Amino acid sequence: MNKNPYEVLGVAKDASDADIKKAYHKLVMKYHPDKNPGDKSAEEKFKEVNNAFDILKDPQKRAAYDRYGDAAFAGGNGAGAGFGGNPFGNGSFHFNMGGGDMGGMEDILREAMRGFGFGGAGFGGGRENTQQSGRDLLDEVVIDLKDAYFGKTHTVKFTSAVKCDKCDGHGTADGKPAKTCSTCGGSGYVHTRQGFFAVETPCPDCNGLGKKIDKKCSQCDGTGTINKQRTLDVKIPAGIQDGARLRMAGMGEAARNGGRAGDFYLDIRIRPDKTFQRIGNDLLMHKDIDFTTLALGGEIEIDTLDDKKLSVKISAGTQVGEKLRVRGHGMPNGRGGFGDLYIETGIVIPKKLTEKQKKALSEFAGIKSDKKGWF
Repeated sequence: MNKNPYEVLGVAKDASDADIKKAYHKLVMKYHPDKNPGDKSAEEKFKEVNNAFDILKDPQKRAAYDRYGDAAFAGGNGAGAGFGGNPFGNGSFHFNMGGGDMGGMEDILREAMRGFGFGGAGFGGGRENTQQSGRDLLDEVVIDLKDAYFGKTHTVKFTSAVKCDKCDGHGTADGKPAKTCSTCGGSGYVHTRQGFFAVETPCPDCNGLGKKIDKKCSQCDGTGTINKQRTLDVKIPAGIQDGARLRMAGMGEAARNGGRAGDFYLDIRIRPDKTFQRIGNDLLMHKDIDFTTLALGGEIEIDTLDDKKLSVKISAGTQVGEKLRVRGHGMPNGRGGFGDLYIETGIVIPKKLTEKQKKALSEFAGIKSDKKGWF
């Protein structure tokens, strides 16, 4: 059973998107595997937090959960890890996100209504061909902030169903599309009456497929799919945000007997950086500067996120805690431009002074000034 996503994130049911995102970022930082190496309980908490956020950040999934609870994701449509097995070899997880056996919320409701004779498209009429889509696949990758700056290609290796190359996905021995089932007319369902109610059940002749295969393909046994090791290269664009989800249409699992393939999704998590804090497309860093440079002005040199040396001018009288703005040295904004870099000034207090330095500071301290803040 899935855990209540609101309880996992510690937010109220009417929480705003901003409150949900804030709670998520706080918890994902707390339980991140990099901060809790070897801690299995923290790893499980990290997955729970990500699964809860996956539901609540999506308006449709959130609405479905609010209305139907865990039942909204029964059969693999939710955000819980492990549905349908784990095809990834790197600790990722596999979702059925609307394809496969249940095809989303509409199919959940349709299944519930069939027993009352309300089958059909939009729950009101005869069904069209019931060819099902392949399952969607989801992987997650944690990257460095520098990778998010430059962009990178992430390679995923996993095993999943692919179209059978011998029959071209049709499941037939001759590799040609199967004939429409004459019993159900291609709908995959037949109707019978039980007293007052009309009951819709899977067609006994084609097992709900809607097509009749007389002679099955020897390689896939009529399913149209085989399991195969796959390698997928996903291009992560420069400037991507933490929590972003990339979609590769048609790169999920192949569908049985020629249906539409599912999609492949990649969730992006960005590892906290030791030097730079990201705020939207801007970057913030702390830099300790000696007192004389702050007081008299001068220049300092910093290392930027893109591995460059940058000279920054310090104005005379710069205060500790000021934020110096360096335009265009933040993160790529996806429109060909960049955010800004902010340098928060600190101060370096020397631990050892020469006698000459002590004397100079004592003389400086003894000079009276009308300006407040001078020692």
